[in-house]
Amino acid sequence: MDKVTLQRIEKLHPFVREEVRQIIEECDKTLTGRAKIRVTQGLRSFEEQEKLYAIGRITKDKKVTNAKAGQSIHNYGLAVDICLITDGKAVSWDNAKDWDNDGIADWYECVKIFAKYGWDWGGNWKTMKDLPHFEKRHIPTKKGIIKTSWRILSKMARDEDEYIIL
Repeated sequence: MDKVTLQRIEKLHPFVREEVRQIIEECDKTLTGRAKIRVTQGLRSFEEQEKLYAIGRITKDKKVTNAKAGQSIHNYGLAVDICLITDGKAVSWDNAKDWDNDGIADWYECVKIFAKYGWDWGGNWKTMKDLPHFEKRHIPTKKGIIKTSWRILSKMARDEDEYIIL
């Protein structure tokens, strides 16, 4: 696992940090070719979210998100975006390439591993698919497992580090 990925994992909600480490390690072990996983985005501040939301609305670029500040699971440290790193340096979002020549696109091998751990994939969304995006939507709490949404998360109490209390 590369240094950048480790740094981004350390900023995620404490509840998912170890699980994300395990997922990335499993992906890297499964991908026996040139590709490895990098977390490109984890916890995102409300300010960062507003800047992303502005793209395509106040700029001429294509929209990149429909989520305003507070409306992204990233804002709560429960989501990651990934890319593939080939040969230790080249960044790729190619979801069809099979660098390990096992007959399954490397990207989809990782999608299956995230799913095994109960993470939802943005590639399954009906609108504005987000192939690099994975989020932890089913969270165990003292009251049982809740299916999270930004509306639920935004109302939850926070600890001294500003993470929602689960």
